[in-house]
Amino acid sequence: MSSNAMRYDAAPARRQAILDRVRAAGFCSIADLAEALAVSDMTVRRDVRRLHDLGEVRVVHGGVSLPEGHEFSAREHENAGSKHVIGAAAARLVKPGDTIAVDAGTTAHALVTALPPEFRGSVVTHSVPVMQSLLDSPHIGCVGLGGDLNPSSRAFVGPATVEAAVRLRVRWCFLGAAAVDDRGCYGVYDLERPTKQALMDIADFVVLVADAGKFHTSAPVLLTPLDRLHAIVTDAEPPARFRAAAEEHGVRLIIAGRAAS
Repeated sequence: MSSNAMRYDAAPARRQAILDRVRAAGFCSIADLAEALAVSDMTVRRDVRRLHDLGEVRVVHGGVSLPEGHEFSAREHENAGSKHVIGAAAARLVKPGDTIAVDAGTTAHALVTALPPEFRGSVVTHSVPVMQSLLDSPHIGCVGLGGDLNPSSRAFVGPATVEAAVRLRVRWCFLGAAAVDDRGCYGVYDLERPTKQALMDIADFVVLVADAGKFHTSAPVLLTPLDRLHAIVTDAEPPARFRAAAEEHGVRLIIAGRAAS
């Protein structure tokens, strides 16, 4: 039996560890939790059901996430320093007159707050926090994409959002994701996928902004294969397998805080 199994043989400790991981990632699969805690899937499912009954988590297809309305706030405070560094590095790709699309998510939101004072372009977004951030920046144009409000991501989604997006054109699309591997990037909910894909479709360049923790978690919904991306901005060296896949597909890897590769 591993040291992790000994550490988490008590139910309260296991449940707290599960809650910590879900708060950090936004979504965790049952298999990933069982491996991380060195316990059986059945044990994890029992703990997750207890946390669900307490209102601490929500059981979804393929795993567990935070309750609606809690996810964005929890993610916003998780790895806040890393997200600021990633956002600043991504903002340096933008020229003063560019039109950019900004996805929902806390790392993409950090990009908007890092735009330099000389930026006089436009931002296309379905993210309510991004729209709110731009209220005090009258020199930046904002095209808000309406639709059905998704409380968990604080963003508009659905057919109306997609229809509004496809009429537009942007230079950069800054995409967020819940997980990344050598096959592509992933989200938690399928209802977000059409909007994210619509934003990618109208962009000349697609840039994924993701902290390094996203390379070590999983999510169920494939948003896009890796070869659809032009660049990835992250805060630490990714796994060797991922770097090799990125190089194979010609995806530029930018490690925030050091020279791009």
